[in-house]
Amino acid sequence: MNETPQTTPKSRTLRSKIAVPFVAGAMAGATVIGGVALLAHDDGSSGGDTVAAAVLPGTGVALNTTLSAEQIYRLDSPGVVDISVTTQGGGQGDVSPFGPGGGSARAEGTGFVYDSSGNIVTASHVVDGASAIQVRFKDGSVAKATLVGTDPSSDIAVIKVNVASSKLKPLALADSGDVNPGQGAVAIGSPFGYEDSITAGIVSAVDRTIQAPNGYSIPNTIQTDAPINHGNSGGPLIDAGGKVIGVNVQIAADDTGGASQNAGVGFAVPSNTVKSVADSLIAGRSVQHAYLGVSIGTNMNGTGAVIGTVRAGSPAADAGVKSGDIVVAVNGKQVTAANELTAAIAALRPGDKATLKVQRSGSTVTLTVTLGTRPASATA
Repeated sequence: MNETPQTTPKSRTLRSKIAVPFVAGAMAGATVIGGVALLAHDDGSSGGDTVAAAVLPGTGVALNTTLSAEQIYRLDSPGVVDISVTTQGGGQGDVSPFGPGGGSARAEGTGFVYDSSGNIVTASHVVDGASAIQVRFKDGSVAKATLVGTDPSSDIAVIKVNVASSKLKPLALADSGDVNPGQGAVAIGSPFGYEDSITAGIVSAVDRTIQAPNGYSIPNTIQTDAPINHGNSGGPLIDAGGKVIGVNVQIAADDTGGASQNAGVGFAVPSNTVKSVADSLIAGRSVQHAYLGVSIGTNMNGTGAVIGTVRAGSPAADAGVKSGDIVVAVNGKQVTAANELTAAIAALRPGDKATLKVQRSGSTVTLTVTLGTRPASATA
């Protein structure tokens, strides 16, 4: 599927190309992340009665425990890199969504080491149009990187460096399906070019849908209240166990406050999506997404996803889907809102069949759609 839902709240703009931060402080000897006290002692051990059978390599910190922001930084920052991109003829300019664009031939973003072979994950929009890519490690050393591949539909890209294995500190991925609102989250990146910065906050919501650079929808994204700024794009959003739960790509900005004003609403592509896309790109496979061929909105008068535009010649059109239809179930699973329809289609593959239960003019209709493969962009 899916073009971005056609209903967008007025005076609110979703802007791609960003990242995530934190409110950190101290309380009774504990580091506070987003109002959640993450206890830690000076010796690096976790507080409380947690007993673990294993430790994180090189830290003395127990696995499956809660870490302080300081511990997370020590553990993960060596695996986070600053990315400098040169584009032909100026390209997009700043990788941030906030402008200015066009004039600059340099852009900056963030990435993290994915494996011991030198593969690095970042955001697709960070390296879009790059003629040269340079990576800076925490120790200050730099290396040229080559582009492995991009997937604009998920805003994920992989680049690769050829450096000594001792310099590569891969970050572990969490299961983003286990992420819940209210849990602590930190981001490490290069906001405004300040490399190796850590910021903190909480997970504000899950299962959000945002717009990808090519106009399609990215489902199941993680919303965070951490402020996001220029240069954070492509960096990791990390849980209290030190694992990556997402890649920071976007913020919501209030148009009335100016295009560069962060409103504390950021989004990260979930780690399960990141793993699927990165593994495909590293294996040399193109990433294909199931395609329905409609624009959608949430039914404001009840449950379901309202069909807006049906693209001529699309799988939806071939199956008899019509503008104004309200999709209330996909393959027997209830659909209560537009983001659920987007997620249901995204979970399928090109060539799969999707049975849509549709409300139309007071009647219920069942339609079977053979899903296609997304065109390069939603406007192609």
